[in-house]
Amino acid sequence: MQEKDLEQTLVLIKPDALKNSLTGYVLSQLSEFHTGLRFAGAKIVQVSKMLAEEHYAEHRGKLFFPSLIEYLTGCVHYPDTPALRRVVAFVYQGPGAIQKIRDLAGPTNPHVAREKKPGCVRALGTVVFLKSPDGQTIGERMDNLIHASATATEAEREIKLWFKPNDIPPSMREYKSVQCEEHFYFRDGRLYRKHETGSVCLLAPGDAVWTSDLEALHRIADGKEAHCTLQAVSAKYLINETRE
Repeated sequence: MQEKDLEQTLVLIKPDALKNSLTGYVLSQLSEFHTGLRFAGAKIVQVSKMLAEEHYAEHRGKLFFPSLIEYLTGCVHYPDTPALRRVVAFVYQGPGAIQKIRDLAGPTNPHVAREKKPGCVRALGTVVFLKSPDGQTIGERMDNLIHASATATEAEREIKLWFKPNDIPPSMREYKSVQCEEHFYFRDGRLYRKHETGSVCLLAPGDAVWTSDLEALHRIADGKEAHCTLQAVSAKYLINETRE
């Protein structure tokens, strides 16, 4: 990106918004006319369990974590129609993009959003109380329609989780990318440099890859600690694949 004051942020239109036909409303609220921001990337994603778990990695191990995964993968709102389980993912770009989108989205809790900021996107959401098998309340899930990155650090992690370099025009890429020079394969949570039966190709020579992803794959392949997990890299390069 050429302009120093520009930043990028990830926005997800979640399954509850899609089921309630709120996609057009959300997009109108986030339009360039209202925000001064522009699209840098857009895609429809059928969210895998691995991708959802990496997106919500900070909540791993919490009681409500399984419910979050079912929510983002679409299993909650489309239990009988797997073909409709998807989210729409966007990268927005412009001055103050992160805070502008957060302001339009509103508070995380839809009940709080309705009270504190009526008219924001999440004011149209709801809170679902989670019950244990014996009927005890063990937590709650925020069906809050959209996700928006909270900080520049989170925006970089999330954009790189949901988008490959080639999903974003070269002149609009904020993060460094390189051309891969070797093969990397994935199977059953493990990384291979040569094809193994049942493995799927993550990267091949000539593919564009985020520089940080390639550095992580090299360290993982060499048995060293990396800045992120193999699943965090693989989830993106396997988006909309039939295997993971």
